[in-house]
Amino acid sequence: MDNLKTITTNKKAFHEYFVEESFECGIALSGTEIKSIRQGGVNLKDAWCNIENGEMIIKQMHISPYDHGNRFNKPPARDRKLLMHKREIMRLLGTVKQEGMALVPLSLYFKGSLVKVQLGLCKGKKLHDKRETAAKRDANRAIDRAMKEQNR
Repeated sequence: MDNLKTITTNKKAFHEYFVEESFECGIALSGTEIKSIRQGGVNLKDAWCNIENGEMIIKQMHISPYDHGNRFNKPPARDRKLLMHKREIMRLLGTVKQEGMALVPLSLYFKGSLVKVQLGLCKGKKLHDKRETAAKRDANRAIDRAMKEQNR
């Protein structure tokens, strides 16, 4: 089994979207960005992906500057290239254009020594869907509490 260690997850994405399909892809980072990620200085909250000139780009992913990085630090919210096969990128481009879906990063994790991004092909939730999801979650919590009390 691969050595997976989750760095961060995008909880907002699961609230805002239905995740139809997910993909694993690599990400091109500099050395100081990797060091900052190892310290936990990354945020996926407002991040999204776009396909430009046949390349997958992640936008608005915030990686804090590394403390000891001096002139080698990169801007925190710069665009970063995601690494996927060309045919996968073209298939995703067709799906996004035709069906009006969005590409959203769901999580960032280490796979061995490499940083990987779990990318979701997502469809937006309406307000009533968000309320329904919250109601189901609350009901499940109430059931779990009741079961716990009964088992005591």
